[in-house]
Amino acid sequence: MRSGGIRRGLWFVAAIAVVAALGVGFLYVRRMRPVSVATGTIAQVLCTEVFVSHLAAEDVYRETLAPALGSGLMANHVHWSADRQHRTVTATWFGRFASTAVYRGAAGCLLSRGHQPPPPPPLLAPFAAAWQPEIAGPQIVEPSDPALVRALDNVFADPATGPARDIKAIVVVKDGQVVAERYAPGVGIDTPLLGYSVGKLVINALAGILVGQGRLHLDTPAPIAAWAAGDDPRHAITLDNLLRMTSGLAIPETDTGLDAVSRMLYTEPDMAGFAAQAPLEHKPGSVWAYSSGNTLLTARMIADAVGGTEADVLNFARTALFGPLGMHCAVIETDAAGTPVGSTFILASARDWARLGLLYLNDGVVAGHRVLPDGWVSYTRRPTLNTDYGAGVSTNAGANGPAKGRIRAGMPEDAFFASGRLGQRIYILPSQRLVVVRFGVTQLPDFDIAGDLRLLRELNVALPSR
Repeated sequence: MRSGGIRRGLWFVAAIAVVAALGVGFLYVRRMRPVSVATGTIAQVLCTEVFVSHLAAEDVYRETLAPALGSGLMANHVHWSADRQHRTVTATWFGRFASTAVYRGAAGCLLSRGHQPPPPPPLLAPFAAAWQPEIAGPQIVEPSDPALVRALDNVFADPATGPARDIKAIVVVKDGQVVAERYAPGVGIDTPLLGYSVGKLVINALAGILVGQGRLHLDTPAPIAAWAAGDDPRHAITLDNLLRMTSGLAIPETDTGLDAVSRMLYTEPDMAGFAAQAPLEHKPGSVWAYSSGNTLLTARMIADAVGGTEADVLNFARTALFGPLGMHCAVIETDAAGTPVGSTFILASARDWARLGLLYLNDGVVAGHRVLPDGWVSYTRRPTLNTDYGAGVSTNAGANGPAKGRIRAGMPEDAFFASGRLGQRIYILPSQRLVVVRFGVTQLPDFDIAGDLRLLRELNVALPSR
């Protein structure tokens, strides 16, 4: 009896030790996940902005990445290096948790963590010929009107105290022509600029084109294999739910490094596959919750609809959207599964982003050719539930939530805009026939939308509606 009791006691102690070890391991993974997200973010953003945008690595790290790391243990022990010969960027923390991003030519950069990145896609199709005339000549359009000059001076001026605005590009388009533009040192009219969530407007446009062609449908179950079973409650999710952020999926986005979207973007090779595994938290269509996971699922649907491969979807974007609009500096980056990272990693020049804005200003028509289906722009800017979010854009229509404040500040009620972190924005003001592109690395609260509203007021005075 005694020896049996001892054996049972040893088994009990061993079981407790295993449980404790598993618990410590779980906590270790939980605590270290933000480190992997941090090194992944650094590697991906630096690779993209150094090898696609041709910006200085030290400037990108100082302006974009270092502020998010703060001045504690993380910042003091992060190290990164850019290998210009092999066109890679590697970031580590204490020499571990390495993340490497690899430049792949026309497909931009791809984050590779411990696995061999796929080769670049085969030679991509050339951009289709632009359907619309040039919106400006080969030189920067310097405004001569003193009111326009003052408006640009004011938006580029940094506050007396606090973080800088760090504006990189402003392009003002009135009646289809650039009337004023200005760029920061190192940025020019052909510099591809990282859009962050402005890229969601590209995904909206590609989805709209496919809806117009009958290859995708707004209000039928989304063709996601993981939800195909009729008894899966996620089977009810539609493309409309994904575009409007009402899928009900539990994919929180808080930019903390612990949230599901951070993990998706910077640790998962198949981002849409990861998002598709999320459980349902709310009935589809009942609750609005912003999440880039919805955009990655939409991007996967777009890719599958046009052939399924990375080359298929990149060629489709070039021939169906970027080419006709004249967006010949545009670059879409993908994940290891070939899905466009349309929530975050699409780049284009400031003029190209303005061309995209003009598509929406002109109700989806370019030089008499309909690119987006009739009614798509109205659908896009229509508010979702009781929010100021449409389908990939913020909207003043309906004057819900923050829209009321923007309207009081002078932005027209018919205005809507694509918006990304650090102050990437495309403002579309139909009643003023105006598109304003504002890109920067702005660490101010709300990425200085107050400064943008002042700019729009000043432009309205300098460029009255006709």
